[in-house]
Amino acid sequence: MNRHAWVTGLLMPFECARMALSDILKNRMRSFLTILGIMIGVTAVIALITTISGVSSSISDSFAGMGAGQLTVTISGSDLKSGLTDENLETLEALGHVDGIAPTVSLSTHLVRGGERETGISVSGRNEYWFAAETDIVRRGRAINRLDIQRKSRVCLIGQDVLDEFFYGVNPLGETIWLGGLEFTVVGLLDADFEDADVIIPYSTALKMNSESVVTRFTVYLDDAANSESAQTLLSAALDEMFSYEDDCYEITEMKALESTMDELLGMMSALLAGIASIALVVGGIGIMNMMLTSVTERTREIGLKKALGAQSWHIQLQFLLESFLLSMLGGLMGVALGLLLSLAMCDYMSIRFHLSYGAIALGTSFSAAVGILFGWAPARKASRLNPIDALRSM
Repeated sequence: MNRHAWVTGLLMPFECARMALSDILKNRMRSFLTILGIMIGVTAVIALITTISGVSSSISDSFAGMGAGQLTVTISGSDLKSGLTDENLETLEALGHVDGIAPTVSLSTHLVRGGERETGISVSGRNEYWFAAETDIVRRGRAINRLDIQRKSRVCLIGQDVLDEFFYGVNPLGETIWLGGLEFTVVGLLDADFEDADVIIPYSTALKMNSESVVTRFTVYLDDAANSESAQTLLSAALDEMFSYEDDCYEITEMKALESTMDELLGMMSALLAGIASIALVVGGIGIMNMMLTSVTERTREIGLKKALGAQSWHIQLQFLLESFLLSMLGGLMGVALGLLLSLAMCDYMSIRFHLSYGAIALGTSFSAAVGILFGWAPARKASRLNPIDALRSM
């Protein structure tokens, strides 16, 4: 007898699960509407976190590709010195761990060729070292060389937009264009994916066009990314001396620091959006509790009959708790699948790499399980405490 009771007790959870699943399938439409809130919440959590993970990975790859072993220096200047001369740049280039320096001089002007004219053309002044470091920039033709810098030559490289608008069906190499009223010869084509500027010219020529003689922004290329800290120390000491130790004359930015800040911001955004999306899970949990309380009221006779036939209170409680758990988990699993599909579509639309976040999947499913148990506990408890005599009287 004891053995029979032991076997019955062991099989009871499986029997309760079977009856819970049977009750869910019996009311398919009501069950689906109940789990809809859970499904929407999990879908939002999975889609948002997974998409943001892909965005974060894409940004990190971009920073790693353009920022390894580089320092960006921006000069705000002082009352006596507004920027750095060529001699200053040569002094910095001779510092330890510095492999080369690439100034950047930016301006916006108009471009004229033939009878066509376009305003708002972005022009960037660069030197020969920048082209040596960025080896995939030039698609055809040649890069700017040191002689161009020394002579302040009027040569340029044009981007895809300028090529399409002014040289459609024409080989631009050797042709001339007018930038800001000055004649330039096209010596090269920029890579089609390059979007930093429409036209690149020697930085010395760009300074002349801006009526300037000093550089206020440049990139320092290091011989080894591991020497970044030492290079910053040497660079700061040299710049302090050049600006007579005045405060706030320059700013040194490292791409790793920017990447770390960006990762932190994306992490905060991900947590915030996941928290907002989780509200839908709570709403879904309230829906489950409402359905289960209604179910307890509708099935009062069934509960009384089961108790009269020998069912224990914990059997009833387990059945209703499993029913709530299964409803929540069904919504959670459907939400995970839908969230991954939505995230895949969003990543494809934004042309970023899809990054599967196992943490987001674990969060969505565990949250679903927790909602099912927490919001199903009260209805299950109520069902287990029904008096079988009172329940049978309603028959």
